[in-house]
Amino acid sequence: MGHVNNIIYLQYLESARIGYFETLSGWNGRTEGSGRQGPVLVSQTFNYRRMVFYPAELEVGVRCGEIRNRSFVLEYAIFRKGTDEVVGDGSSVTVWLDYEANQAVDLPPSLRQVLTTY
Repeated sequence: MGHVNNIIYLQYLESARIGYFETLSGWNGRTEGSGRQGPVLVSQTFNYRRMVFYPAELEVGVRCGEIRNRSFVLEYAIFRKGTDEVVGDGSSVTVWLDYEANQAVDLPPSLRQVLTTY
């Protein structure tokens, strides 16, 4: 049909989220061993504002909208490259997880500082 499929937008958000973590906190999710912690997505919403036809160049903006004890909310907007035209926007809730215990834990102070700063 020539338009970008709706599921692809969630992949755009995932790529932006990973880039956000790597850039701001240095977290890469590739460490091994006990005591390993990191982000786990627990919910996500997305609003489709404009149809995008393939091929198209897009840019994704990410910011932290809310910081909680064990989680935080990221907000996203997808723009046509080089414009202010929003083609979609959304948010996600990410919990900080102790992978071994499979349990949410308080955000590390260093991550909280980074999220507060940017």
